[in-house]
Amino acid sequence: MIPASPDGLADVPADVLIVEDDPIIAIDFEDRLLGFGVTSVRTVGSVAQALAAIAARAPDFALLDVELGREKSFAVADRLTAAQIPFVFVTGYGAETSIPAAFKARPRLQKPCSTDALETALRRGGA
Repeated sequence: MIPASPDGLADVPADVLIVEDDPIIAIDFEDRLLGFGVTSVRTVGSVAQALAAIAARAPDFALLDVELGREKSFAVADRLTAAQIPFVFVTGYGAETSIPAAFKARPRLQKPCSTDALETALRRGGA
């Protein structure tokens, strides 16, 4: 779990997994996360790669693009939930994106998201 700081927000997680199929967006997220003080950022572009990355080394936090080409990231969300790893969904499709009921309460960032919104989501640990 991410320790809380005196301002009510948590310190940044050390290891973040980005699940994003657009390399430009992934690079932007990576740059911003590193700027917040994250020490390790791993990027994958598919559900299979994400599940393998989690199995190899569980991240402290994850950003999940909902739409990964022809697949959706909900299997990754299931795995993260089972392992109690915080995450947020990131989508460019807004409210029309169909999110399963089990994840309706999960925070979402709308692409493109502001640096402040990304940092807040990261420090709140997906809460």
